[in-house]
Amino acid sequence: MTSSMRDLKVYTTYPHSCSYLEDQEATTLFVDPRQPVDRGLYSNLSVLGFRRSGNHIYRPHCSNCDACIPARIPVGLHEPRRSQNRILKRNSDLVVEATDDIRDEAAFDLYRRYIEQRHADGDMYPPDREQYESFLNNAWECTSYFRFYERGKLVAVAVADELLDGMSAIYTFFDPDAGRRSLGAFAILWQIQRVQERNLDYLYLGYWIKGCQKMSYKSEYRPLELYLNGRWSTLL
Repeated sequence: MTSSMRDLKVYTTYPHSCSYLEDQEATTLFVDPRQPVDRGLYSNLSVLGFRRSGNHIYRPHCSNCDACIPARIPVGLHEPRRSQNRILKRNSDLVVEATDDIRDEAAFDLYRRYIEQRHADGDMYPPDREQYESFLNNAWECTSYFRFYERGKLVAVAVADELLDGMSAIYTFFDPDAGRRSLGAFAILWQIQRVQERNLDYLYLGYWIKGCQKMSYKSEYRPLELYLNGRWSTLL
């Protein structure tokens, strides 16, 4: 199916308020929802800076702003910082289970508490079950839900898509009362290790936005490749 890249149809949305930068309008380029998608096509689009949300594959396409820059970690070159090694050690007691579904009450309750306490000012507040399942669905049978347990208690879920050249980190939510563990950072470090173990190349992180505090954490993982002017470059 990857040959369909030649005939791919894309559309743009009307300008709308930007979720990341105040006083900015955003326009989104998205793949025709009727387009059949498999892991090969999805992987090729990821290399071109596209991202997934539910069943939609998209990329920012703003006329007056180019702040949203696709980012990925070349895992073979990644060396954890001292602080990141401490995070790995701190969470070495967690048990990880991979599942292919996220519709259970335990996962949604964790998501609900995370949104309510960490992102009450964001687009996903208030947490809604239908939106949750639509956003984090297993669109093309390539999504895994990595559940992290502390003595049998679910404390974090990392949602990731398995690509041909690595993984795409879609979303992570975690126990908002377990701040000492730095579970968001740990989930990324754990996914880096998983890609390394599978002898693949990249962990895709979505978009890096200079000056956006919500996205600043991505700069903590080095080296970081950014997709600029049609090519990936190691800039951070």
